[in-house]
Amino acid sequence: MATETLTLGKALNTGLRRALENDNKVVIMGEDVGKLGGVFRITDGLQKDFGDQRVIDTPLAESGIIGTAVGLAIRGYRPVCEIQFDGFVYPAYDQIVSQVAKMHYRSGGKLRIPMVIRIPFGGGIGAVEHHSESPEAYFAHTAGLKVVTCANPQDAYVMIQQAIASDDPIVFLEPKRRYWEKGQVDLDASLSDAYPLHSARVVRPGTDATVLAYGPMVRTCLEAATAAAEDGRELEVIDLRTLSPLDLGAVYESVKRTGRAVVVHEAPSNIGLGAELAARITEECFYSLESPVLRVTGFDTPYPAARVEEEYLPDLDRVLDAVDRTFGW
Repeated sequence: MATETLTLGKALNTGLRRALENDNKVVIMGEDVGKLGGVFRITDGLQKDFGDQRVIDTPLAESGIIGTAVGLAIRGYRPVCEIQFDGFVYPAYDQIVSQVAKMHYRSGGKLRIPMVIRIPFGGGIGAVEHHSESPEAYFAHTAGLKVVTCANPQDAYVMIQQAIASDDPIVFLEPKRRYWEKGQVDLDASLSDAYPLHSARVVRPGTDATVLAYGPMVRTCLEAATAAAEDGRELEVIDLRTLSPLDLGAVYESVKRTGRAVVVHEAPSNIGLGAELAARITEECFYSLESPVLRVTGFDTPYPAARVEEEYLPDLDRVLDAVDRTFGW
């Protein structure tokens, strides 16, 4: 087994390289993805090795990137579009919702749109306006789109390849604040034997409360669980991994055991993923719940200026406070 220690960003780069090697219909396109290798260097070296016909530097026009990719996908290619920052995706929102998400339905199943839209998302890097957003609820609400997010290098390596191999359009959210964090990656992991793309995973077992997170908040919740264990409280942490469709089997099983659930995400609480999860858990696990499902989220404001960003982002203390409150009912 070929195992290496890679950053999450390098794991994505390696997964993209593997996809380009395995299928000559895979093309990568986006602003500065070629010669520069992307602003976060996720596509570093790929244009040099695969040429500018497969790793394509596009104009600064997100709608054009997505529209071109739709045509490529209809013609049998597997385009991978990079949106440079989460806040830049909105000019392409019409294309994504009106074309990408609906082409299969509109054609009565005759056309598939096998494309991946990579979006670095979330805060924590001290970026300026429009460079830190959490737009996941927009896409998860849109029928016809699948939405996934990785939280560690192993998942990044495998999930990007699984997404590219899928015949469905997938919004692939990358936690930008975690790009430089390292972990062990099994480079021989096969896509068929690996953990399924649209599935949640228990990343820390526990007995006292269930904590649900995805993307950048998974590490925060694991740190909270470690701190809680020092006080004798065992938190079960679940990495959702897929936001649409949601995989709730492991969630229901966990909550029925622990009787308590806390959902954590960076995006604002208003009509966010936490609200949907709270509703589903309440419907399915009502007689097992010892307290209401609580949410720890960003605030209902735009991401703030860099110097006060840490006041906005959910942290260990806010997660532990919510867990404490579930024991107060």
